[in-house]
Amino acid sequence: MGLNAMITLNGSHTYVAEIKKSRFIAKAVPIASNEVAKDRVAALEDPAATHNCYAFRVGDCYRFSDDGEPGGTAGRPILSAIDGQALDNVLVMVTRFFGGIKLGSGGLVRAYGGTAAKCLHEAPKRVEEPTATVVVRAPFDTIGAIYPILAQFAQGNIDPTYRASGPVLNLTIEKTKFKALEEALSNATRGSAHITLVS
Repeated sequence: MGLNAMITLNGSHTYVAEIKKSRFIAKAVPIASNEVAKDRVAALEDPAATHNCYAFRVGDCYRFSDDGEPGGTAGRPILSAIDGQALDNVLVMVTRFFGGIKLGSGGLVRAYGGTAAKCLHEAPKRVEEPTATVVVRAPFDTIGAIYPILAQFAQGNIDPTYRASGPVLNLTIEKTKFKALEEALSNATRGSAHITLVS
């Protein structure tokens, strides 16, 4: 795992706990941005539930909500569960159906934080290496040699532009693989392909 790699979820996961007759349902989902998080919060909320408490983290940005529970007893412990497992780009919604027995502040913190932590612990995870945008310039007669190489390294589509001097190809790769791609292109084109790191 690279120095700036990020651990996130490889899919959604649900965990259910019954605590003193209250039912806590934790749903953890991967998210790509704050905007996506807001949409997912709306989609995950259960209008029939007593409380829909959540937290999410996307890089340095985070949000949490106690949704009517005493301040600091729900959203913050859910965020602590996310941060405690060093996860990023993650949203956790914990929905509570009240069972008639009050848990007290400490009990709520343990219930919300513990349910979120168990859900995240069980959830499938993946490592995302930081990416970079690169531009490859090559002569026309090297297209057959370079496309298979670029396809191996590209994260998503290869965006070509054709000029009189040859194709200019934009693609996103894992940052840690820049040198390997540079070397592979140089070998395949006898040094006639040029690669530039954009971001």
